[in-house]
Amino acid sequence: MTRKERKRHVRYGFTMVELMAMLIIIGLLATLVVTKVASKIDQARITTTKANLKSLAAAVNQFKMQSGRFPAEDEGLMALIEQPPDVEIWEPGGYLETTELPLDGWNNDFIYELYPESGKQFAIRSMGPDGEEGTEDDLLSTDAF
Repeated sequence: MTRKERKRHVRYGFTMVELMAMLIIIGLLATLVVTKVASKIDQARITTTKANLKSLAAAVNQFKMQSGRFPAEDEGLMALIEQPPDVEIWEPGGYLETTELPLDGWNNDFIYELYPESGKQFAIRSMGPDGEEGTEDDLLSTDAF
């Protein structure tokens, strides 16, 4: 066989073993990336919720300073964006920068409690990732962030 004939018989491409090895490596790398991204998303939801809790707590305190009382539990946080009928001094446009109440990082409503068991004057609660009230993953405005 001459050199020209050998060159014609050279096969191009990958073997099945090489393809399988590449797929396994790509799969492992994808798994690592997905787990890192998922943990960052969870952390971002917690950070967003904590920021919203601080903002809402500050707005409730401002409401108290101007009106002389905290929002009643039946009014809840809506008193921050809609003027209660018995409140004469009220911030024009409300106490929040938006006309809607923010949601927590898991798209749940915040829960407003007046004089909760903690002994504080009020608390604002996020039900956390599980969406159930009163579990360990709940976030409260009274927690030190």
